[in-house]
Amino acid sequence: AQTSGEIISRSGTIFDSAQNKELAMSDAENRLRTGGGLFGKKPGISLGTNKGNNAVSSIGMPINPYLWKGSLETIGFMPLSSADPFGGIIITDWYSDGQTINERCKINIFIKGLELKTSNLKVNTFCQSFENNRWIDLPTDASQSAQLENAILNKAKRIKLAKN
Repeated sequence: AQTSGEIISRSGTIFDSAQNKELAMSDAENRLRTGGGLFGKKPGISLGTNKGNNAVSSIGMPINPYLWKGSLETIGFMPLSSADPFGGIIITDWYSDGQTINERCKINIFIKGLELKTSNLKVNTFCQSFENNRWIDLPTDASQSAQLENAILNKAKRIKLAKN
């Protein structure tokens, strides 16, 4: 059994137990009940499902973990500029393959929600070409973004099936 002091110290409460032990214990119990954190979600340990929720994510992630992992694996060849699992945002740096050195592309991926479904994934691609010593934005190609979304969704489904 844990002492109330141990519970308070491990809870992450901002209240000082030396000054107001009752308030600190109340906050610690609330954090324990709600799972703590910014989102008040029950924290998960594994990827999968449980009886109370349709999807459980790793360490309280508010997004679908299969979409997250599928996204990272699909664009794994590109350098990342930013990746925020709690915001569900992945931003690559500019990337150019060895064959088209005068063109480069950048990808932004947005994941929202816990379910593994198309509406929880949005991909934006941006490409530029190098002309007259400067980078010029190319028109956005919606089909390129859709192809990447499909690749991510298929990868996420394969990851989920392999996990189950």
